[in-house]
Amino acid sequence: MRAAFAAGVFYFAIVFAAGFVLGAARVGLVAPAIGEMNATIAESPVILAASWFACLAVLRRAPVEARLAPRLLMGAVAFALMIAAEIALGLGLMNRTPGAVLREMASPPALVGLGGQVLFALFPTLAMVARRR
Repeated sequence: MRAAFAAGVFYFAIVFAAGFVLGAARVGLVAPAIGEMNATIAESPVILAASWFACLAVLRRAPVEARLAPRLLMGAVAFALMIAAEIALGLGLMNRTPGAVLREMASPPALVGLGGQVLFALFPTLAMVARRR
């Protein structure tokens, strides 16, 4: 399980870095032109593809067993870190209050993002299932 935990941390770090860059482009360039929701929808397949390939890359390097519990743990660790990082960014970098961060997380574009994050969390398990076929 230690390998699954470490892989989850590494998986999070890769996807967070990609998401940070994509998010900055979405907020600074795309959203002003087409709106926040459309920008989020446009970004989703890109970050999901990056997440999938990051997941596969981590799994090639990390000895995470191809069993349900370790794969779910890897995804859960990555997901928890992603949510914590988003909250920390909202509080620190964007200087928002906790209430404002929670309200933002309940907005329609954020809920689209949350759906993507759930898929991101499931990718280690889905990779295991896909490999068995």
